[in-house]
Amino acid sequence: MSRLAKAFRSHREITRNRRAFDRAMEHAVTPAMRDELIIMAQRQAPLSK
Repeated sequence: MSRLAKAFRSHREITRNRRAFDRAMEHAVTPAMRDELIIMAQRQAPLSK
């Protein structure tokens, strides 16, 4: 796969994950649930950006 295709695929995946996270935050019932979502997202985030 070419570098351009890899970059495009990576961008799509990041965007898809960001949308899913935003949806989960909107539907979180309690502040504690939001905190848990934030912690999970931080743990799963790549260390190098």
